[in-house]
Amino acid sequence: MDLNSLETLNVALDDGVATITLARPGSRNAINSAMREELGALVRYILNEQSIRAVVLTGAGDTFCAGGDLLGMEGVNSSIMRQRLMAAHTYLTELMNLDRPVIAAVDGTAYGAGFSLAMAADMVVASNRARFCMAFMRVGLLPDYGAMYTLPRVVGLQRAKEMIYSAREISAEEALRLGIVLELHEPQDVLPRALAMAHAMKHISPTAFGFTKHSLNQSYESSLATMLGLEAAAQSMAVATPECTEAIARFAAKQAPAYTWPNAHGK
Repeated sequence: MDLNSLETLNVALDDGVATITLARPGSRNAINSAMREELGALVRYILNEQSIRAVVLTGAGDTFCAGGDLLGMEGVNSSIMRQRLMAAHTYLTELMNLDRPVIAAVDGTAYGAGFSLAMAADMVVASNRARFCMAFMRVGLLPDYGAMYTLPRVVGLQRAKEMIYSAREISAEEALRLGIVLELHEPQDVLPRALAMAHAMKHISPTAFGFTKHSLNQSYESSLATMLGLEAAAQSMAVATPECTEAIARFAAKQAPAYTWPNAHGK
């Protein structure tokens, strides 16, 4: 895949970290047909490129993503809409289950499908001017891009219903309180913070991280017995990895661990 030939996305690779920038600033990075196709192709590329150890998803300019491109929906019938969403669901599922960390760096607007896309990440870091909105009811649509799955799991069912039914704007501070956002920073610090987290997390054992994410993603639908079974099976493989062996040797030698979480600036 020629990463330099993408029209709606900018991709930067830096020592194992891929930064994906939604790049339609003239349309507030709204998701159009070209962006959907390129996101799908790019997620598949990352799935098969094991040198990429972490992903940061952000938007160009002072907007994360305004949602779907409504201008591109004129004349769209039921059949076309279903086909579009089914194609998007393929790469969204792959992104949500990616066996590497995915961090969304949100500055400015995250509306509609843009909000949903941010929720597909493992963690969301946002600016103090970020704004979130499940805006679908404003245009006679229902939440898509997986929001009816992800949002209730973060904020609870009743709050998710209120946010969806009201289509009201959520401030950065409220998003932090609700757990939608992990951290808030000044706009100029959001992407550097997300990149610092990604560069730290690339040192996690791929085996340990992949099994952990897989298990956590199943935890709400699984019984205790199922989760304990996953734990035992995965741990038996993780303990035999070079990363675990090295970590134990470092501990025995009283050396600092290879993986440490970066402190947020000013905290």
